[in-house]
Amino acid sequence: MTKPMPARQECAAVVLGGPTTVLDLGGLRIVADPTFDDAGPHGYLTKTAGPAATEDEVGPVDLVLVSHDLHPDNLDDRGRAFALSAPLILTGPATAGRLGPPSAGLAAWSGHALPRPGGGGELAVMAVPAVPGPEDGERDGDGNVNCEVTGFVLSGHGLATVYVSGDNASIRTVAEIARRVPEIDVAVLNAGAARVAAKFDGRPLSLDSRRAAAAAAVLGVKVVVPAHYDGWAHFSEGRAELEQTFYEAGLSSSLRVAAHRS
Repeated sequence: MTKPMPARQECAAVVLGGPTTVLDLGGLRIVADPTFDDAGPHGYLTKTAGPAATEDEVGPVDLVLVSHDLHPDNLDDRGRAFALSAPLILTGPATAGRLGPPSAGLAAWSGHALPRPGGGGELAVMAVPAVPGPEDGERDGDGNVNCEVTGFVLSGHGLATVYVSGDNASIRTVAEIARRVPEIDVAVLNAGAARVAAKFDGRPLSLDSRRAAAAAAVLGVKVVVPAHYDGWAHFSEGRAELEQTFYEAGLSSSLRVAAHRS
């Protein structure tokens, strides 16, 4: 039986399974890519495990980050309802247009500021690019590989700077983010090497373990919180591959991976 989430903390991250991550930062509670459905089929994808906490156990949130809405492993049915009940969703422009209120669409490198409780200043949220597929993948009319996907950088006075990758498989994109935002402390990386046979010859749509370690090195972060590596059948790598690869790269001290809440 699951338990209510702990009281809000100044800086904490809890992965609930799949990509779903609860972030407490500066007194705000934020959920990235909510997926709360039970295990079962979702069209051509199959969810193999439900979340480690329900919507009620997560409790009220201040912000939901949606990297994209077109794939159920990043926004399933109950996750969508949860997001739409939040005070604010930040996402990409096309996704915001499909979701409707309370969504705000952010183009890459644009931002949104949220007031922190208790007069603590603001939390700045900047949208950053993500490429959910190979660099040579066919692009749509807006220049997106596969579909519009948005990552985020969260920052504020006295706070850790946190990068939330969304489904990104591109180290070139990570390098551009590191160039523009050189002081990132924590990276929440969607790993798992998601693969769908019908897309891009089955090549990864998210970071595999080697590229997750490379992303950590390029960003120079102190803490890596991996997400999006279990709970769905099309994730081709899991915790074991992440731990082994970070060990081989000499980056084990940065990796924060543990059993999900239970």
